[in-house]
Amino acid sequence: MLAYGGRVGDVYKALADRTRRALLDELLERDEQTLFELCSKLAMKHDLTPTRQAVSQHLEVLEGAGLVRSVRRGRYKFHTIDTTPLSQISERWPSKS
Repeated sequence: MLAYGGRVGDVYKALADRTRRALLDELLERDEQTLFELCSKLAMKHDLTPTRQAVSQHLEVLEGAGLVRSVRRGRYKFHTIDTTPLSQISERWPSKS
């Protein structure tokens, strides 16, 4: 949906938070990471120490915006970045060149 409401609005909301941007950066660097791996990287590389529950909630916001997909394999849930919503935003305002 290319309007200010709906999914595009969710993308802006998702990108507005520093922790969520850091999560996306980590998933862009390496896909299919678990919650534990992401929490560890936030602490080590970004000096962010949210609880596992808080990181899980951030991932839910990113999933709701379509920026992250997750798949459960056995006991683990793996998270993957999806940049499709970002390209939809850029298509809304094409370059004039």
